[in-house]
Amino acid sequence: MSSPILAPAAVLVAWTILVLFWMAARRFPAMKQAGIDLSKPLPGGRRGQDLEGVIPDSANWIAHNYAHLLEQPTAFYAVCAILAITGSAGGWDLRLAWAYVGLRVAHSLVQCTVNYVPLRFGLFLLSTFCLLGLTVSALQATL
Repeated sequence: MSSPILAPAAVLVAWTILVLFWMAARRFPAMKQAGIDLSKPLPGGRRGQDLEGVIPDSANWIAHNYAHLLEQPTAFYAVCAILAITGSAGGWDLRLAWAYVGLRVAHSLVQCTVNYVPLRFGLFLLSTFCLLGLTVSALQATL
């Protein structure tokens, strides 16, 4: 039987993939509008960061958020796995995990649309506190 703590982790993975498709849907048209012909080889070493200042900032915001979803959430996945393996994910852990996911989705929506940094930071800070609580639980379960 699987642990319920894995559900929020799976939802965040699904959200990350959705943001990846959203990024492609915004960036490819922006690149075409900027005169970048993707049917031709790009000069060696080109990467997404090279699009800064070339395509509209709003098209890059989604890429920035996608990168963010591959940073701190990796610790969230590890903590969820630890709690699932140890079988110690209690009611508060599950609430914190769902709160973390909800806050990360809200953070994504803000960053990918209006990119209002004070609100983004507040959401990030709240999600970090959720992750801290989960980490303390994981430490208690393993030490």
